[in-house]
Amino acid sequence: MNNAIGMIELTSIARGIYTTDLMLKTAYVEAVSATPVCPGKYIAIVHGDVAAVESSISVGVETAGEYLVDSFILPNVHPAVFPAITATTMPDETGALGIMESFSLASMIVAADAALKAADVQAIELRMGSGIGGKSYFTFTGDVAAVRAGIEAGAAIALEKGLLVDVEVIPSPSDKLWKSLF
Repeated sequence: MNNAIGMIELTSIARGIYTTDLMLKTAYVEAVSATPVCPGKYIAIVHGDVAAVESSISVGVETAGEYLVDSFILPNVHPAVFPAITATTMPDETGALGIMESFSLASMIVAADAALKAADVQAIELRMGSGIGGKSYFTFTGDVAAVRAGIEAGAAIALEKGLLVDVEVIPSPSDKLWKSLF
């Protein structure tokens, strides 16, 4: 069962590529993403069964050494996280808009997972580092109460690590704003 996801975030691209190679050789996992991101960081996201992801991330953290920024393992990732990372989501309908922003890419994935699990919301996009100075943000929609509940759950994750930049809830976004998001 491939429902676990793990990620490492490094400050070195060279060490990131080297580390990713070892992570993929260590356990039977698939790379969701392994790429440089702004500003000169590198991320590797893997998925597979829980034991394989734990083994892969453990090797990744050890190999990353002083270049490690952040890492995580999510044993039962919400199914909407993957499409949000690739910006291939289109909500059934729009309501309130929730936005969470973090200095860490890894913590934003965990925060997005928490938001999606905490409330009846739909993911729009999970933007990761490229073109935004190494930060990340997650946008999602639902009714106002659900979006607020999602923000509360997700923000607690990033805040706990000291990496939260900002959160916003827009109860009734302009149609022109929605058009810019899709």
